[in-house]
Amino acid sequence: MSVIVELKNVHKRFGRDEVLRGISMSVRRGEVLAIIGPSGSGKSTALRCIDALESIHQGEIHVCGHQVHSAQLNRRQLRQDVGIVFQSYNLFPHLTVEQNIMLAPLEVKKMHKNEARQLAYDVLSTVGLIDKLDAYPEQLSGGQSQRVAIARSLAMKPQLMLFDEVTSSLDPQLTGEVLEVMRNLAQAGMTMILVTHEMAFARQVANTVVFMHEGRVREIGPGSMLDAPQTDELKAFVGNGL
Repeated sequence: MSVIVELKNVHKRFGRDEVLRGISMSVRRGEVLAIIGPSGSGKSTALRCIDALESIHQGEIHVCGHQVHSAQLNRRQLRQDVGIVFQSYNLFPHLTVEQNIMLAPLEVKKMHKNEARQLAYDVLSTVGLIDKLDAYPEQLSGGQSQRVAIARSLAMKPQLMLFDEVTSSLDPQLTGEVLEVMRNLAQAGMTMILVTHEMAFARQVANTVVFMHEGRVREIGPGSMLDAPQTDELKAFVGNGL
């Protein structure tokens, strides 16, 4: 399978604070990569750099054929290939679930309204929320809102999905709902990169787990590496039950 995401020696600073210190990783089409590590290790910054929400100071990032590190990057085209879901759902409160999902296909892809409506139905079926088509965000639980946010990204038919700690504000039952959707996407062959604290999920679903510490990749390997960590930092992280 072809590599569709590659980071090479990526550095990122905020002022004098070097948040990413030469990280490298890659993802092949159809694979799931989980990024784990303590708070402040650079996980979310790495994810935001992949989607060009943050610029880098050194290195290269290649995503779905786009040179993200290039000054000539077309961000609009990049974001048609990459979907990203955050901890906060960012749904428009004045629009129904259906309207939230239809918005980008109508505005960005200039899709016909009937086609966009069918697409909304299809992606809501994927996340198990077809009965919430006409609901407003305030009528949804946190887990349902996060699943709608995932459906909204899927409506753009991306090649790659990014998830940034999407379950961190949910209780265990709602977390299970969202993780089940993500597990189904992985089984269907969606290429995914997720920043997560859900160790059991990372172990079970990810093809590759990346452990970051203080802006560096300290360990990288299959999910089974969490059962036999090689560095003191990962031993401590896993030992804390995080």
